[in-house]
Amino acid sequence: MPAKDQSERVDWQRGGTPVSSLFDDPYFSLTDGLAETRHVFLAGNGLPSRFRDGFRIAELGFGTGLNLLATLMALEAQGAPGRLFYTSFEAFPMPAPDMERALASFPEAASRAGPLLTAWRAGRRRFALGPVEVEIVEGDARQTLPRWTGRADAWFLDGFSPAKNPELWEDRLMREVARHTAEGGTFATYTAAGFVRRSLQSAGFQVERTKGFGHKRHMSRGKLCGTT
Repeated sequence: MPAKDQSERVDWQRGGTPVSSLFDDPYFSLTDGLAETRHVFLAGNGLPSRFRDGFRIAELGFGTGLNLLATLMALEAQGAPGRLFYTSFEAFPMPAPDMERALASFPEAASRAGPLLTAWRAGRRRFALGPVEVEIVEGDARQTLPRWTGRADAWFLDGFSPAKNPELWEDRLMREVARHTAEGGTFATYTAAGFVRRSLQSAGFQVERTKGFGHKRHMSRGKLCGTT
């Protein structure tokens, strides 16, 4: 990513939708961000049915934290025992007041956001959210992901639009995503851009274009080749 101020600056559309001033792109669907997360990232990765003790999710683009809270709610609803690990890579952290304002649009998520907001205001990037162990890795993912020692069972690829934030979708980074994917691991993303799908295929994923959320006709999901 280009060198920029490492804190995000948020603009607000009518209706309370946060928009990145750095990338001129909304953080979530103008229709229903929580429903979008459930359709794209949870269902796209076959969740919550795959949850088990020690399951690990990794994410490119933490944003408002809505995906994390949706994951927590899905885990609670399923009643799966044990711990889940959630690692997110974020270059431009959202200021805590903006995060709180964004999450307030989703009362179901906002009611569980207290520990997240408390940690965020204190500058803590490792914390527990109920049964979920959370780690936020700040910095350019092209530099931080190669140094990560973990392997994800499911990836949430949730950077800003590939047209506006191409650095987070480039071939080299998608290869790192594949390299940090466990056997049987999957990915899901809202975008069906051709160059993104080709990059993921080249990295080693079986890629499927499927029905998108809301006005988006398609999204992408897949599994690492050679896994069961």
